[in-house]
Amino acid sequence: MKKIGLFFGSFNPIHIGHLILANYILEHSDMDELWFVVSPQNPFKDKKSLLKDHNRLDMVQLAITGYPKMRASNVEFSLPKPSYTIDTLTYLHEKYPDYSFSLIMGEDNLNSLHKWKNAELLIKNHHIIVYPRVFEGEKKDSEYLQHENISMVKAPVIELSATEIRNMIKEGKNVRPMLPPEVFEYLDGSSFYK
Repeated sequence: MKKIGLFFGSFNPIHIGHLILANYILEHSDMDELWFVVSPQNPFKDKKSLLKDHNRLDMVQLAITGYPKMRASNVEFSLPKPSYTIDTLTYLHEKYPDYSFSLIMGEDNLNSLHKWKNAELLIKNHHIIVYPRVFEGEKKDSEYLQHENISMVKAPVIELSATEIRNMIKEGKNVRPMLPPEVFEYLDGSSFYK
């Protein structure tokens, strides 16, 4: 059975923090591939500053050039909006019955997992890999951390945010070190986020 890690996100834009984390998880697990699932609309996020789906997918494809175990996935583009992780996983299990899917999420998302659609079902039926995040305010351990389907990885904590990168682009600041070179070139030649 092929083992696939699913890293969901808006990737608006994808940055080196995403790649460092994805590479770390691939190198420290028995996963065959890691798929960046580009989400058209996160139910918890504002859609105003979101680039078009195909632009964000293009950037992910550019960013993972040279990483043979990474894939860009547009699976959610054709599913009903807003996108719910449980629905996407159900669809992927039907489409790829011979694949085993693990969900990759930040520790901050684990703390708000109880607000997700069918959270209990998600945890019961899927392996979840949780990576550390820097918390604003008080950090509290999630009740879910003890669940047998949840594994915490000691991945490096990267304090980079796509929001900060978008703001810097808008202010005309240099973001080259924060982006994969191909993504920087893609954005530099456009009016995106300006």
